[in-house]
Amino acid sequence: MNHEILVLYYSRSGHTAQLARLIARGIEEVPGMRARLRQVPPVAPVTEVAQPPEPADGAPYATKQDLLDCAGLAMGSPTRFGNMAAPLKHFLDTTGAEWASGALVGKPAVLFTSTSTMHGGQESTLLSMALPLLHHGMLLLGVPFTEPALTSTQSGGTPYGASHVAGAKGDNPISEHERELARALGRRLADTARRLAGTP
Repeated sequence: MNHEILVLYYSRSGHTAQLARLIARGIEEVPGMRARLRQVPPVAPVTEVAQPPEPADGAPYATKQDLLDCAGLAMGSPTRFGNMAAPLKHFLDTTGAEWASGALVGKPAVLFTSTSTMHGGQESTLLSMALPLLHHGMLLLGVPFTEPALTSTQSGGTPYGASHVAGAKGDNPISEHERELARALGRRLADTARRLAGTP
């Protein structure tokens, strides 16, 4: 089987990228599974200079081949008015060929996000990211309430996916409960991918 899980994200202030790395750590806690971290480039209404092929920092930019290669997908974005950020939406909008060929059908997927405030649209953002993945025929997984941190958290963490409350100034560190839930989500995704492939 393919043992790599794609962790795809857009991050502006670094909080979503931190969640991505925690989910990747959880993925790699499952024996034999590996995480492939990729980010999407920013977009602007008017592009004056093309983005370099490699970002100045963080994970490499994602390609369509990353989607084809993966055994599962973890996808994350900060919240923009209760929705995913435009760069991630733009990337998804270019996956028509992968949709037509059924390249992602039957692969498991999870979602993650970061917001400035507790009620800044975490759950609606996670649900907005779920819609295109449902159209792709992916199998969406959430965080079950058997994870104790889900009922103990005083900040991020939802049954729809991992999340973080960054604070109005973006200076809140990721809490222990948020960390636990992100890693648990990564483990659940990797374990499900293994089971779907028939690997014990």
